[in-house]
Amino acid sequence: MKKELMLGNEAVARGLYEAGARVVSSYPGTPSTEITEAAASYEEIYCEWAPNEKVAMEVAAGASFGGARSFCGMKHVGLNVAADPLFTMSYIGVNGGMVIGVADDPGMHSSQNEQDSRRYAKAAKVPMLEPADSAECRDFAKLAFSLSEEFDTPVILRLTTRIAHSRSIVPLGEREERPLLPYEKAPQKNVMLPAFAKPKHVRVEERTRALEEWAEAAEINRVERHGSRIGVIAAGACYQYAREALGDAADYLKLGMVHPLPSRLLKEFAASVDRVYVIEELDPVIEEHCRMLGIPVTGKELFPLCGEFSQNLVRRLVAGEEPELLHAPENLPARPPVMCCGCPHRGVFYLLKKLKCYVSGDIGCYTLGASAPLSAMDTCVCMGASVSALHGFNKARGEEAAKRAVAVIGDSTFAHSGMTGLADIAYNRSNSVVVVLDNSITGMTGHQQNPTTGITIRGEATTAIDLEALCRAVGIRRVRVCDPYDLKAMEAALREELAADEPSVIISRRPCALLKFVKHAPPLQVDASRCIGCKSCLGIGCPAISFREKKAVIDQTQCVGCGVCTGLCPKQAILSGEAVE
Repeated sequence: MKKELMLGNEAVARGLYEAGARVVSSYPGTPSTEITEAAASYEEIYCEWAPNEKVAMEVAAGASFGGARSFCGMKHVGLNVAADPLFTMSYIGVNGGMVIGVADDPGMHSSQNEQDSRRYAKAAKVPMLEPADSAECRDFAKLAFSLSEEFDTPVILRLTTRIAHSRSIVPLGEREERPLLPYEKAPQKNVMLPAFAKPKHVRVEERTRALEEWAEAAEINRVERHGSRIGVIAAGACYQYAREALGDAADYLKLGMVHPLPSRLLKEFAASVDRVYVIEELDPVIEEHCRMLGIPVTGKELFPLCGEFSQNLVRRLVAGEEPELLHAPENLPARPPVMCCGCPHRGVFYLLKKLKCYVSGDIGCYTLGASAPLSAMDTCVCMGASVSALHGFNKARGEEAAKRAVAVIGDSTFAHSGMTGLADIAYNRSNSVVVVLDNSITGMTGHQQNPTTGITIRGEATTAIDLEALCRAVGIRRVRVCDPYDLKAMEAALREELAADEPSVIISRRPCALLKFVKHAPPLQVDASRCIGCKSCLGIGCPAISFREKKAVIDQTQCVGCGVCTGLCPKQAILSGEAVE
């Protein structure tokens, strides 16, 4: 059998392929993005980037109604957006199997919170599987489709960052070509009017009991015996941490299904050892179930509720061993993430800080505008919230505050969930300024296409949202486009729109500096004879600019010649390389 070294996300995509999935719709979100990117490499699967996660799940639901095996992928906060169809699809069930991939992010490597998606599985009353390596990612994706069709339910496949982005060996199988299941009109199954939904709730509870019974004997819930009197209950990455930290010094109950959880299996395992540790990141989901069964376990009184676990953490807390670690000197400077050299958003934030604006922020790489030295973002809640929250802020604080308040939102995020906020601004006559940071790509998650780019996930030309026309269509009369590299024009636009007595949109349009088709100007240089060491150029926060011997220096390997910094120097000391020579 052929084997490959695969990311967990790539292995999920392989499982979708081998299971005969036909339709995949997702919104990119780290750490889930590569599932759909990898799935798009299989011609047999229709793949798309949807405007948001709710749409993606509804597309997957529609494909399931049509008799196809379908999948939608998202990160944990994306499941918040898709919760509406999730809860109702739990009642409706499926025709073709429907799998929902959700990647949680313990440690918040690239997220605004640490929510635990296992809570959603329990609340929506749908089964959830959690793989512990890439091979299980493939296997569990295939199993999820089988369970979906057997038990008439959507199934959630939960990954965490470590499983999604680590690599291990995956045995490859052949694709199972599955014909479309027939579609039959069935309003009592598929139309959730109250009269139809009430008996469905009863069936959901019956289904949960049947799944609990399945979990008791399922091979994915396995006991590993080593003759120890210490027992560990864990799933996913936490199982790997415990296995590596404790080795054969413990017996293990490795759970592959984390909802619904078995009862007899847990009791029997606990009875076979003297002490049981429940090792799980974030919420005490397994621990609470054990305690409900009357099983005495050691859980969150020992292990932290916050953050990502590790082998060393498990070794220290369970075995009392302190591993030897290399320690860096305490005076090493921090290296926080920053916007890239030539980032089209940098100049906008510099101006917003200069104008002392309240900035209602949003989710994207431009969220780094909150960091020093720009420090130009006041709030950031969730996708699309910048626009709606600005409206609320201005309504609360009045017209004077509105003259110094803006919302910033990326083009992909605007398509995701900013449009409805803008409609609210227009409809409810809010004197608000919205700046759409259009960099022609979904930047934060790795350059995925979106409905504003005119290109599909497979690079095919398609229609693109006309942002100017859309803004006017919802009722915004003042719409203008500016180049963010032109600080003078951008500042004039901001001042004029802030002074206006009606809502307006400024589209800051320039492609991301990292896009392959972008042609950069030659790097700039500093004429040391003119530089007075005032450090004004540092206010832009460009990583290519530094100071040596009290003079500004531009790193020639980083500078892309955007020219934004040139207007900051009071002595015009920043010039093209040719001019300096």
